[in-house]
Amino acid sequence: MDVAIAATNEAAADAARVVAEAGGNAVDAALAAALVTMVNEVGIVSLSSGGFVTVQPGSGAAAYTVDGWMDMPGRGLDVGSSGTWDISTAYGGGVDVTIGPGSVAVHGSVAAFEETHRRDGRLPWRELVTPAIEVARGGFRLGSASRYYLGHVHASIFGWDPASHAALHSPDGSVTTGLVVVPDLVESLELIAAEGAATLHTGELARLVADDVVGRGGLLGAADMAAYEPVVRPALVTRVGPWTLATAPPPSLGGVCVAAMLRLLDDRPHGPWTPDDVHHLVRVQRAVLGHRLDVLDHTDDLVRDAAAFLDLVDRDHLGALESGSTAHVSATDSEGTACSVTVSSGYGAGMIAAGTGIWLNNCLGEQELNPRGLHGLAPGTRLLSNMAPTVGRHVDGSALAIGSPGADRITTAITQVLAGFVSGGLSLQDAVDHPRVHLHRAGRPTEELKVEDVDRPTMYFGGVGATLVRPDGSLDAAADPRREGAVRLVRGPAQ
Repeated sequence: MDVAIAATNEAAADAARVVAEAGGNAVDAALAAALVTMVNEVGIVSLSSGGFVTVQPGSGAAAYTVDGWMDMPGRGLDVGSSGTWDISTAYGGGVDVTIGPGSVAVHGSVAAFEETHRRDGRLPWRELVTPAIEVARGGFRLGSASRYYLGHVHASIFGWDPASHAALHSPDGSVTTGLVVVPDLVESLELIAAEGAATLHTGELARLVADDVVGRGGLLGAADMAAYEPVVRPALVTRVGPWTLATAPPPSLGGVCVAAMLRLLDDRPHGPWTPDDVHHLVRVQRAVLGHRLDVLDHTDDLVRDAAAFLDLVDRDHLGALESGSTAHVSATDSEGTACSVTVSSGYGAGMIAAGTGIWLNNCLGEQELNPRGLHGLAPGTRLLSNMAPTVGRHVDGSALAIGSPGADRITTAITQVLAGFVSGGLSLQDAVDHPRVHLHRAGRPTEELKVEDVDRPTMYFGGVGATLVRPDGSLDAAADPRREGAVRLVRGPAQ
């Protein structure tokens, strides 16, 4: 089988290549690469993460999304307990972040991977985890994305916990440039390879994480992890020209925003981006991101209100326009399967769970995704997310997978790349490379239009990875230079 892969780092892309060469399909390759990012993209993603996987089966069956995003913890515990504190950082243009044991939400990405693998994977589960084990055992150097982020927060977020500080710092207190070897991480990965996600929810790793988090004043207990289940949902479908695109549905706000932006763009640009196209794009971003801030971030029924917004977009474009940390892997294969995986641990709680080697998430402390406050949701409630892993199928049979990390820039990055490729006639790589704009809305009416310098692309504007397989079997892949992205094209043996 032939497989095209785009990942956010070289080691992850190599893991996907190894799995594909062993007979794995796009699902196997994407999941193996994503597991490697959970080892070597420190500060960005870890095994204590949540995510979404969107798959277009090669059989032609309907696209689906496996929701492995975070739940609110606290079953049987006093949700008034905290174990948190706030820090401010210049990262991402300036954000306030809540960290500490009380910021840790219920992880779900590995459970989502396991469910996706059960549905459409091909190789044994252990073979998907093995590359991550090897990276952890041999040690790794921090990539540019991790080093950039840690340059802002290595002391404030990742310096307060002794195990975290020791793993990431040189004796002089600077971020290490040597090999990072995290004690206990290989053993944790071996448990995941042998027992699957169960060890993270009802087994040994769940016990170790719960004991440490609750012991330090957090809310994530054994009952929260045992009750967690990934949810499989029909993907949210949008048609753009000859393409049928499918992305993550609610509770991912990202998928709703991507779908709305693509519909409001009206198949623009019709060729190279023009000033008028960019002006229209900014109007679209203002309408969609404004509606999100006004309505979707605060709704009691996200499914209902997201559907109502998309209905408005379809019914009255003008009316809609006038209304008020992360890793990604894409893979497609010669059978027409497309798999798009986005995972995140937030900004990081700053602590490694004792005995596990796993850096814990701080997804309760992502203030922009928790408008009701740190512990404002009932235990078991899914948190909000910007993620929008997307797949597509052309009328000619071509299959596409695309997605991006980048917090609130995820949706605008994916939309612009898709528009440039699907409507504008750009090649996949040219669409990824093209300069981007992002309407930053820290809160209404405050907004700032950020325009990327054509000569100085930065990871602020996302890190899109996209792969394509055409009806003739030819493969294409594009990785974002903003995030040291890497691609691999694997040709299987002739049939």
